[in-house]
Amino acid sequence: MKVNLASGTLKLEQLNAIFKTIPQEFDFIDENDIVRWYSNNTNRLFARDTSKLNQPVLAVHPAHSAGRVKKVLAEMHSGERDSIQMTVPAKGKQIHIAFYALHNDSGDYIGCIEVTEDVSEFTKSSKLGNLVRLLRNK
Repeated sequence: MKVNLASGTLKLEQLNAIFKTIPQEFDFIDENDIVRWYSNNTNRLFARDTSKLNQPVLAVHPAHSAGRVKKVLAEMHSGERDSIQMTVPAKGKQIHIAFYALHNDSGDYIGCIEVTEDVSEFTKSSKLGNLVRLLRNK
């Protein structure tokens, strides 16, 4: 099966391999705040399983973050905000979490994508230290 995207075509197998391989986690929350899809890579910081699909997003997130998640989603629904990014300490790591509002071609809100990744390696040293590490990895 092929998936036709705005910038090319991928086999479904290729698309699944992309999301299984990249270290970032993706969760798609639809316009009704229901979790409809998640990337299933082996390095997920926040485990997901298929029982979380078709559940309200607040049932998937920890209770202590419910107020913040509700606020972000309300701001995205209203158009007040298109994205929010934060880095939080969790599981002994520095975790970057970003929510991005998604809109169709008519500008209607159709949901959001949550992107999560471990950025501990990038926060351990100075900008110079990160540059040196980048140059060594060439």
